[in-house]
Amino acid sequence: MADAADDIEGLSFEQALAELERIVGQLESGQAPLEQSIELYERGARLKAHCEKRLEAARLRVEKIVMGAGGAATAEPAEFN
Repeated sequence: MADAADDIEGLSFEQALAELERIVGQLESGQAPLEQSIELYERGARLKAHCEKRLEAARLRVEKIVMGAGGAATAEPAEFN
């Protein structure tokens, strides 16, 4: 399962969210067999955590925006790892 977690880490927020939405649609349809539903749910949970991590990093980056000496806004880069 390390490979599945690794591939999620490489996804952008938008990619992860799109896949999460696809998984939710599959689960809501009720068409997947039980074992596949469980696997989809587990991947969905990892995607959700990844999206939350990306959003938190973006929020922290926005909070780091400060007014510079000349009144110009400056920003410090945030880590997205």
